[in-house]
Amino acid sequence: MRQLISILTLCIGISLNADAQTFTQRIQKRVAGQGSVTIHQDSVIDQLVNTTPLGIKTSTQTNKPSQPSSTSQTSPTSQANKTTPTNSYSQPIASIPDTVDTSKKIIRGYKINGYRVQAFAGGNSRADRQKAERIGNDIKSHYTNVPVYVHFYSPRWICRVGNYRTYEEAHQMLVSLRNMGYSQATIVKGKITVQY
Repeated sequence: MRQLISILTLCIGISLNADAQTFTQRIQKRVAGQGSVTIHQDSVIDQLVNTTPLGIKTSTQTNKPSQPSSTSQTSPTSQANKTTPTNSYSQPIASIPDTVDTSKKIIRGYKINGYRVQAFAGGNSRADRQKAERIGNDIKSHYTNVPVYVHFYSPRWICRVGNYRTYEEAHQMLVSLRNMGYSQATIVKGKITVQY
């Protein structure tokens, strides 16, 4: 009888212990024929990952899908209009922007020698960066099909316009930029991006 009680107690203890594994212990579990994962982390992170909001160690409750607290039905449009969605711990999640910034155009191609028009060359201060970006945005608003490059070429912020194969093409843009009021605009020679 004593052996039966000790075996029964042992089985209950093993079943409770097997179910009380933490999240990181389940990930690090070794399975034959599969890769292994090793996690090295601070105890603070371990506490954040392996506990629930109430401070209780994770167990079988993490395997259950979370049910919404309210039973009211909401339409998909009202869910899409939420500005700060929350997770199951009622912490705000970063909201997704409604629009996509199409001002940055990615031109795919190859690099060749050519010309660009330099509309602005400043220093390395924050004010010079803001001025270069402001000039770049102004030029983009006037010439939507012309690429505008605002970069930091050490030691200064530079705003350059276009990808021109010939000096004459670049000169036409130079004249139009000077007419816009950018008297310091010049033509610079360098690598340009040409589409395939």
